[in-house]
Amino acid sequence: MSETPHLELKNVSLRYGEVRALEDVSIRVGRGQVVALIGANGAGKSSVLRAVTGLRKVAAGEVRIDGNQTNSLQHQQPAHALVAQGVAMVPEGRHIFPYMSIKDNLLMGAYSRKDKAGIASDLERVCERFPLLKQRFQQQGSSLSGGEQQMVAIGRALMAKPRLLLLDEPSLGIAPQIIRIIARSLIEINTKEGITIVLVEQNSRMALALSSYAYVLETGHVALEGPSSELMTNEHVKRLYLGA
Repeated sequence: MSETPHLELKNVSLRYGEVRALEDVSIRVGRGQVVALIGANGAGKSSVLRAVTGLRKVAAGEVRIDGNQTNSLQHQQPAHALVAQGVAMVPEGRHIFPYMSIKDNLLMGAYSRKDKAGIASDLERVCERFPLLKQRFQQQGSSLSGGEQQMVAIGRALMAKPRLLLLDEPSLGIAPQIIRIIARSLIEINTKEGITIVLVEQNSRMALALSSYAYVLETGHVALEGPSSELMTNEHVKRLYLGA
């Protein structure tokens, strides 16, 4: 990549107490790319997102967004400050507000915005993307299925008008038919809106199908990387992650 990457991790290490979660991890994500992070449970995929968002301070290395350092041993921006830089995250487990309506859950994603007309327009766009939500606009979040809650979580992130969208296990615990809806939505979010996506997934086949480039994490380090189409046919990846 000749241009400054949208997101870059340079030799990042991260620990939870004495436990090493990441060791010397370097990742580059170009503007408008969909990049997948795949690997077994505990490989460090979610820790990469925590390093990016500043939810965990790194032990070594640095994180850069648009070339600007956001998280290092010496400097860390608070997680909420990244929203203004166009970063939004869909966390594992969705974490929507159970006693708020779908509409209010979505509007929470726009809490830092002041453009009322733009917020209304984006709310309508989210509803067009996920028609099921529009049908149940006033229902409480707790009344939704896991798949419907995931749609709310993605919609809430989109309401922040991100340029970089981080997704942590969006297919986890979701029915197959809903996974297909979410997968199609992610493709459209990237191709039609130009949003860069970093996709953390244990569903490696889905992640490789949706992305153009991928990193394979194993025990906290990058074991493999390359174009997703090539990793799809890699014997190591097929044996360990694709069930081949």
